[in-house]
Amino acid sequence: MENQKVILSTGKRCTESGEWEVEGRISTVVYLSKGEVMPTYCGKNVKWILVRKG
Repeated sequence: MENQKVILSTGKRCTESGEWEVEGRISTVVYLSKGEVMPTYCGKNVKWILVRKG
């Protein structure tokens, strides 16, 4: 299960501090801390994938 992707949608609480990237063709990375609300991107609801814990 170590390789399982962590994916959260806009509006959910962040479950893991680290760098999160927008799912899809857009390439944007943000750093979020555990407990923060997952943001929108350009005003749209998106899915975020954890790319690096930190």
